Amino acid sequence: MSEIERESMEYDVVIVGAGPAGLSAAIRLKQLDADLSVVVLEKGSEVGAHILSGAVLDPCGLDALIPDWKEKGAPLNTPVKEDNFYVLGPAGQLRVPNFPMPPLMNNHGNYIVSMGNVCRWMAEQAEEMGVEIFPGMACSELVYGENGEVKGVVAGVFGLEADGTIGENTEPGMELHGKYVFLSEGVRGSLAKEVIAKYDLSHGHEPQKFGIGMKEIWEIDPAKHREGTVTHTMGWPLGSNAGGGSFIYHLENNQVYVGFVVHLNYKNPHLFPYMEFQRFKHHPMVADLLEGGKRIAYGARAISEGGYQSMPKMVFPGGALLGCSVGMVNVPRIKGNHNAMLSGKAAAEAAYEAISAGRSSDELTSYETEVRNGAIGKDLKRVRNVKPMWSKWGLTASLVFGGLDMWTNNLFGFSFFGTLKHGKTDAEATEEASKHKVIEYPRPDGKISFDRLTNVSFSMTNHEESQPAHLHLKDASVPISVNLAKYAEPAQRYCPAGVYEVVEKGGKPEFVINFQNCVHCKTCDIKDPSQNINWVTPQGGDGPNYPNM
Repeated sequence: MSEIERESMEYDVVIVGAGPAGLSAAIRLKQLDADLSVVVLEKGSEVGAHILSGAVLDPCGLDALIPDWKEKGAPLNTPVKEDNFYVLGPAGQLRVPNFPMPPLMNNHGNYIVSMGNVCRWMAEQAEEMGVEIFPGMACSELVYGENGEVKGVVAGVFGLEADGTIGENTEPGMELHGKYVFLSEGVRGSLAKEVIAKYDLSHGHEPQKFGIGMKEIWEIDPAKHREGTVTHTMGWPLGSNAGGGSFIYHLENNQVYVGFVVHLNYKNPHLFPYMEFQRFKHHPMVADLLEGGKRIAYGARAISEGGYQSMPKMVFPGGALLGCSVGMVNVPRIKGNHNAMLSGKAAAEAAYEAISAGRSSDELTSYETEVRNGAIGKDLKRVRNVKPMWSKWGLTASLVFGGLDMWTNNLFGFSFFGTLKHGKTDAEATEEASKHKVIEYPRPDGKISFDRLTNVSFSMTNHEESQPAHLHLKDASVPISVNLAKYAEPAQRYCPAGVYEVVEKGGKPEFVINFQNCVHCKTCDIKDPSQNINWVTPQGGDGPNYPNM
């Protein structure tokens, strides 16, 4: 659509994504200079609509950004009171005592929160300071300057024809230009993916690794509710089929977050992550908690898990990658929001310094230095080997050696193992179906476990059916000729929203994309063994509308 003439607006800083990283950057810029012009563009229908996070929040990022957040009414209402760790078997569980765990695993001082509500509150703080926030404005293209630098984005394109062409009702959107552009789209953002490829930002770094996280909110029997309790599990039902685990967080109002994460480097293409989640809820410990309750919401998203060694170069001419666009999740803690906030703060400080010196459109090298050498880098470096240990050696060995590695890093600042590599991408990890057995899953009972399409209805996802599909196949023949033939077409299973189907038409298999179901998790873009699916942003406002996730 580069041939379209658009109006443009000029800002000091353009921020893509109203998550914790983008909003932190906006707030910090205004703290440093109230006269800076800052705009935040959010593809969700409102701030928080696309935020899916556990979440137990380490408030260190908020402490650094807004020290008086309590007085200002930040929605951190449920302090963690109890930590539980279990290794599950099919019918029982083994409690892992807290005392041998490194101090970083302690949740004392953290809060069980809705990150959607935290981001809504942060947006209010930003707007009070003069930040312009535009929800429902998906950023579909980057705008490049004469010297190849990023100078802005295209936002607000609506009404394209179903084939992607311009029609009489098309709104072409507008260009928003900035002295610097921050990409804080979350995991596997389409614009971030473009700049990482264009500027070869991953050169010299390990490939990024991912998990698929699925979550339901339940209202449970008040007699079973223990506000402030945090429980994590590993083991059953995944066993040796895949890495991953669960979280169960008791927040206020008799509500519980029930979540399940499957690492996407699994080998067996017959694995069905969503059904592993549903099976998990039938473990006696979990089923007893949920019995008599009701599920009120569902969602899914990819999680960056590569950690310290997988962070790409995070600056490029004219901008920077923030938060999960880089990959700042501390995997054993299952926490990344604090680092996202700290990254936004650091990027803002680097941009302010540059603009004050009369610079623009260059690389903010001081931001990269701060991330790698400051609090974020220290947080991630000491746990850098947990994920590759788990992938290479399995659960039991990773518990033993990962725990040892975290202790030596915490006490002495070194690792006996150095820095382990990840090796393959998650797509490359997928093996041919003929090497693995089909996994039989029990049918959902409709009380504790649910089929995908029923659950998707609880994500409140919606896409205008007349718009172009935002899931693009590089080669339309690959799903049947390659993926079905070699891998039993795993898209039918790895998608947690039932977007992809193989149906028989005229006696032949046909690949069907139900893009209306998409909850924007990006798993297909990550796990497709042929790397044939490209997720691009749909028009603004479309997608899930998470109520309290």
